[in-house]
This record gives sequence, structure tokens and C-alpha cells, in this order.
Amino acid sequence: MRWLVLAALLAAVGTPADAMAQPLPAREAEQTRVVFPDSVQQGAMVLGKVPAGSRVSYDGRDLRVTGYGTVVFGIGRDASGPARVTVTPPGAPPRTVEIAVTPRDWPLQRVDGVPPATVDPPPEVAERIRREQALVAAARVDDTPRTGFAQHFIQPVEGRISGRFGRARVYNGRPGSPHSGMDIAAPRGTAIRAPADGVVTLAEPDLYITGGTVLIDHGHGIGSNFLHLSRLDVATGDEVKQGQVIGAVGATGRATGPHLHWGMTWFDVRIDPQLVLARAAGSPVPGTRVVVPPRAGAGERIRIVAPPGSRVAFEGAQAIVPAAGELELEAPAAPGEAELVVERPGTSRLIFRIAID
Repeated sequence: MRWLVLAALLAAVGTPADAMAQPLPAREAEQTRVVFPDSVQQGAMVLGKVPAGSRVSYDGRDLRVTGYGTVVFGIGRDASGPARVTVTPPGAPPRTVEIAVTPRDWPLQRVDGVPPATVDPPPEVAERIRREQALVAAARVDDTPRTGFAQHFIQPVEGRISGRFGRARVYNGRPGSPHSGMDIAAPRGTAIRAPADGVVTLAEPDLYITGGTVLIDHGHGIGSNFLHLSRLDVATGDEVKQGQVIGAVGATGRATGPHLHWGMTWFDVRIDPQLVLARAAGSPVPGTRVVVPPRAGAGERIRIVAPPGSRVAFEGAQAIVPAAGELELEAPAAPGEAELVVERPGTSRLIFRIAID
């Protein structure tokens, strides 16, 4: 019976011109708009768009939402999908967005002949490393309202990419931590520029492993770290603007030659700066619009907007969104809460809960 109802409703939509003649009110569309990418790679920085004032959570953490509805989070190197984001717009039930996580092929690098004290540092050195790592970790915990993360990042120094994010390393036959950023080879003393606006949360000239070290908070948990610097031009607490010189390339700490290690993090999750640089200009929030009303009257028609070809499941019935990009469905006859699932082309799914009055 449901299929007959759906068939009748699809016929009622008529031609694309007829369908587009009855668009959702602009106010309603804006209040219910939730946009995330269909899929992301391991190590990605993910930007999304939600109604202003929404509550958003991912991986057990509540995400800060800008006044214009932007949220951000990071996908770890070894994350497996789907990534599930829960969005609760103001005055509406929660909905779940599923984002496919694309695995990457991480190359393995073997490094032999490393001095034994480097692989297994003596106790006093190990204790120093532990203290310094705790200092760095403490500089990454704040969730500030800064919005530098939403800028299009620039590469902090020009040069040959000599090391890439995620590469696994084996030292003298013993597995080490994967590479946590990108290495850029450049002459000693080359100016390093802030890739985006932020505030300096750590500026240390002589850490054991990383040497001259600067951390910048770009807001909402997104941060950059710059390692092995020969000179620091900023101090903890300094505000910096995109393109401002923060220091100079060096080979301090445990480095074999002059280069900049640029790493990025979302709190304690390491993300790939090269993916951040590759974000398409003018498309800060990739994805495809889906609009579903948060409430409906019992038995009334519900119009949704979704990409053509999307699969829609609603109260046991299924349908395909036609070329017009709009679809009408019938709400349940009894009051309560109804689940509507939209599976967009490309495997991403959105789960909505509609209050039925």
C-alpha cells in the first residue's frame, strides 16, 4: 500500500518545472540545512554547515558551532568509517550524518644505522622527553572560538616536500610512530609564515626532539605545529595573522638537516596539512544539500529536497529522488517521531527524525 501511495505522490510532483514551482520557503530551508562531505580521507580536516544554534557532536565530543553555523573536526590517520556526526538544530529532533572514510595506502620507511641512544634514550633523556611532550599536549586542549581554521591555509614555507604525513617508520628494525606532518626542505634561515590566523599557544626554542617549536591555535581545536626552527619570532600569547613571519627554518632538535616540519591537529588527533592545503578554493563545505522539515502534521504531505538519484527510506517505504531534486512523502497518520533516511549518491547517508504532530 505504501508503494502505491508513494507512486501517486511521485506522479503528483509532475514535471521538473512543476516541482520547482513549489520550492521550500527560504527560511525553512536555511533552518534545516545540514551539509557535510559525502566522503573524506584518513587524516582529513572536515568542515560542515549546520543551522546556527545547533548542537553537534562527533566521537563523544561536543563541537563548537560558529555564529554562522560552521563546524570542524579531524579524522585520524587510522580512522575507519563511517564517521557519524549528530546534529540537533534548534527546536528540532537530532539527526545523524554518516560520512564514508576512505582508507589510504601508507608507505613504510626503514631507517637503519640510527644511534641506539636515539631509539632507546637513557632514563634522564626519556624523562625530559616525557615532560616536554606533556607541555605540548597541554597547549592543544583549548576549544577557542577563533575562526582561523575556516580560512584557506597557505603553505608556511616554499620548498621540496621531503616527508609526508602518515608514513610509517621502522628504526633499526623497531617500529616507530607514523610521521605526524609534512616536511618541507628549505635553506636554514628561510622565513616561516603563519598558514592561517591564530594565537601562539607554545613557543619553546630548545625541546629535545623538536628543537625550536611553535604551536598556533586556529580555533575550534584546530592547531598547527612548526618544528626544528632556528629562530623564533613570536612568543606564547601572541596573536598572528595569516602570512606573518613566526620564525625561521633550522635543523634543531633531532633533525638531520634544515627543514620545516609542519604538523596539524584537531585537539589530540593528527591531521594531514597537505589535505588542508588541497581544499578547493571557494568550497569550504563540500557536499550536497538535503532539506527535510523538522515537523509535520499527521497524514500531511512532506516535501524534501535532495540530490537526484538519492535513495529515501521513510516508515518502511522507499523511493528514488527524481531529476527535479524534490520528493513528496506522506507523514504517518499517528503522532510521534518518524525516521527518514536519505542515502546520497556516493554512499553518504543522512538520518532525520521528524516530529509528527
